[in-house]
Amino acid sequence: MESDFYEAALFHIDREKKLYSSMPSRHYHNGYEIFYLVSGDICYFIDDKAYQVVGGVLVIINMNVIHKLVNSSGESFERITLEFKKEFMGGIFPDNQFIDVLSSFAKGLPLINLSGQEQGFIEKRFDKMIHEYTQKPPGYEFYLKMLLFELLLFIYRKMDSIPDPPLSEVNLVHKKIFEIVDYLNRHYDEQHTIQQISQKFYISPSYFCKTFKENTGFTFTEYLNNVRIKEACTLLTHRSDKVAVIAERVGFESLTHFGRIFKEITGMAPLKYRKNYKV
Repeated sequence: MESDFYEAALFHIDREKKLYSSMPSRHYHNGYEIFYLVSGDICYFIDDKAYQVVGGVLVIINMNVIHKLVNSSGESFERITLEFKKEFMGGIFPDNQFIDVLSSFAKGLPLINLSGQEQGFIEKRFDKMIHEYTQKPPGYEFYLKMLLFELLLFIYRKMDSIPDPPLSEVNLVHKKIFEIVDYLNRHYDEQHTIQQISQKFYISPSYFCKTFKENTGFTFTEYLNNVRIKEACTLLTHRSDKVAVIAERVGFESLTHFGRIFKEITGMAPLKYRKNYKV
């Protein structure tokens, strides 16, 4: 099957909410790529393996590896794409005497599942990178290198903590789970239980719990909470509704429960989040 080659940028980062990929064909490039799905669910083909990627998952793609993004659900998704060449990292430390953080890309484990607090950490680094890259304040190039190294070091340590044997098959697409994930992304504001979802999609509760965790890296409750909190973050920063209204709108029946889960995932209370990130 034919694949297209693209010359990688020395450094490029952008964040977009979209329906379709701007790179619909199988392609590869001579740079490293870090892809972060902020919200939604998509399918990523990497080296002829299909992976289900859900919101809060980080994807790392090595140089010259063939890949393709497919949004089979047809629903909008928000993503951050970072592309860079090794040369961009030059000059950060004297004599380049530092840990080989780029070795993570060669491990053959493209997907990294993140906890709620890790997602917050990563998203803040991306936000800083986007600000530096687009606004270009004095010293922005050096700061971008430092932020990139901090991100790569985080990935290196995260990858190093993955237990043996390597979980190379985790997140391979399971058709039934993909359907369930798509359903939850569209109906996150409704009340769901494992029993109800199992009955709706004709799958046993025990098998559902097992395969859902294997394919997404999250338990059913963790995933649903992540989807809801992502939407709550958007509402908090783009609307002036009261926190109680937003909590109910994203599917939480208790304001106290919403506040606890929100802080657990983002690291801060809803009102503080609104104050810090209000658009």
